[in-house]
Amino acid sequence: MTTIDHILNLAALRSEDIPAAARQSARFSLYDWMVCAVAGQGEPLARILREMVAEEAGNPAASVVGGGKAPARAAALVNGATSHALDYDDTHFAHVGHPSVGIYPAALAAGEETHASASAVADAFLIGAEASVRIGLRLGAVHYNRGFHQTATAGAFGATVAAGRLYGLTPAKMRAALGLCATRASGLKSQFGTMGKPYNAGIAAQNGVECARLAWAGFTSADDGIDGPQGFVPTHSDAPIGVGIWDTPPPARFLFTDVKYKLHACCHGTHAMIEALLVAKSRLGLDISQIAGLELQTSPRWLKVCDIKQPRSGLEVKFSYAWLAGMVMAGVSTASDAAYSDALAGDAALAAFARLVTVTGNGDVGDMQAKGQLVLKDGRVVDFAHDLDAPIPAATLEAALRAKAKGLLGDRGERLWAAVAGLEGLTASDLGAALGGAA
Repeated sequence: MTTIDHILNLAALRSEDIPAAARQSARFSLYDWMVCAVAGQGEPLARILREMVAEEAGNPAASVVGGGKAPARAAALVNGATSHALDYDDTHFAHVGHPSVGIYPAALAAGEETHASASAVADAFLIGAEASVRIGLRLGAVHYNRGFHQTATAGAFGATVAAGRLYGLTPAKMRAALGLCATRASGLKSQFGTMGKPYNAGIAAQNGVECARLAWAGFTSADDGIDGPQGFVPTHSDAPIGVGIWDTPPPARFLFTDVKYKLHACCHGTHAMIEALLVAKSRLGLDISQIAGLELQTSPRWLKVCDIKQPRSGLEVKFSYAWLAGMVMAGVSTASDAAYSDALAGDAALAAFARLVTVTGNGDVGDMQAKGQLVLKDGRVVDFAHDLDAPIPAATLEAALRAKAKGLLGDRGERLWAAVAGLEGLTASDLGAALGGAA
């Protein structure tokens, strides 16, 4: 069986066969996505995109974060980009992609257009997210390392599967939709630190709705746009991973359940360092004035992603190990998005601290790990390390996500939690109404 055959089997999975643990992960991600979307609605890129789709008008089929309705494809674009504007959403490290921001907007838009239940939207997201992870793994590390943003590339296929499931595509039409996605999926890491990065998430969601809708209407495409001759994998990866990634397919194993959630409003590749430094700072009562040097070892993958030496804006600070390390040691919150102002990029104290930071790639350090040493002015050397892959109990994760939501949205965070907790009694339109409106 080829990748597309496995994806078609996955897309047809019955809801009753979805394990409870996988469904719980999908609902945590739904909550986190809605929180990030509402919190990001005031960002300039969100305003620009809302104005663009309002000017284009069209069928008001799906809710837009910030208020109003738009055609499903346009709503998916706005909501995808808006929810990634703060770069505070979930990450799947198996292929290094942000599943929720590229796939939930497509699922919700298609769900509203088809009058689906909220539970059907969450299930469609889960199926689409699993497809994106598996396709991302098929593309292999070389795809991401070359400069492609998996949130937008593999994510577009996941968005297509999610939307296609809600549009009720037959296997033949789902095959066509995936073929169309192969010629639409796009997104580059060169956009990191700019509005182009969240735009990538919106593109993925928009492409998913568009490709599923066109296939539903009878559009044809290549029989195998993923692995076929000059398909997406052979044209976008020099070292794809074998189809053995399907040795344990759903429902026996949902890789999506390994998803990780951000508790700091910056690139996920920096979070292991932040957590390690927070522990060391608290344990020893350290402050920035005591530090003579900081040596960090991280996965070589992150050196081209989040090692900006001299950030020029608040957005670029989110991708700067040196600046973020300084924020931790200076007691500046890395959890509050408001902290990442453009003025922070010009902070003289952080600039001075950044000159004390050395970042080295170590092939023995995984994508979710960080380790290093703090050299203190009194001569002491303090080791630090953290692994984001350490399991977190569901109750602990729920509390952390709700605390994050309260910090971003106040009481509205709890209202969104109530909606997700009562998902079985809601429709897609109810979710859209909870997402729309002013913060």
